[in-house]
Amino acid sequence: MDTIFYYLPFLETIRDFLELGGIALYAIGILTLFMWILIIERLIYFRSSHRKMVAATEDIWSAREDHQSWNAHQVRTRLISVVSRAMNRNLPIIETCVALCPLLGLFGTVWGMINVFEVMAVSGSGNPRSMASGVSMATIPTMAGMVAALSGIAMSTYLKRRAERERELLGDHLVIRHS
Repeated sequence: MDTIFYYLPFLETIRDFLELGGIALYAIGILTLFMWILIIERLIYFRSSHRKMVAATEDIWSAREDHQSWNAHQVRTRLISVVSRAMNRNLPIIETCVALCPLLGLFGTVWGMINVFEVMAVSGSGNPRSMASGVSMATIPTMAGMVAALSGIAMSTYLKRRAERERELLGDHLVIRHS
């Protein structure tokens, strides 16, 4: 029970940050969480399922007697394609999430600026105190969107390069034996 009270100030800080940035921060947070779930899923795939799939593919290829015919080349291409498709699963969705994060940040900027103009219209002047919340609502989502996109683009690039490297390695392992 004491651990819950330990995290209360941390949770209050997050709540205050989300309120300060407006509705766009909630959208960026949800999108970033979804993106990182997909990234972690891909990392787990490469650690476990991918190795099993490559081993099964190599077993299928080595069990074949014919490695030289046109048909054998097609089987090899198909085996590599199936593994490659499994490796690239969810990568386009991750890249889309990366692209959407800064766009949601820009949406937050526009939303915050609308609040600034609304305050100016209501108060009738450029009162800096009354405009401060709108300005922070305009800048925080932009920053959050860019940070989320940077973290996602780094992992997206890593996963894409790893998939390419693993595909090349599989192609090297499925050698065509000459009689």
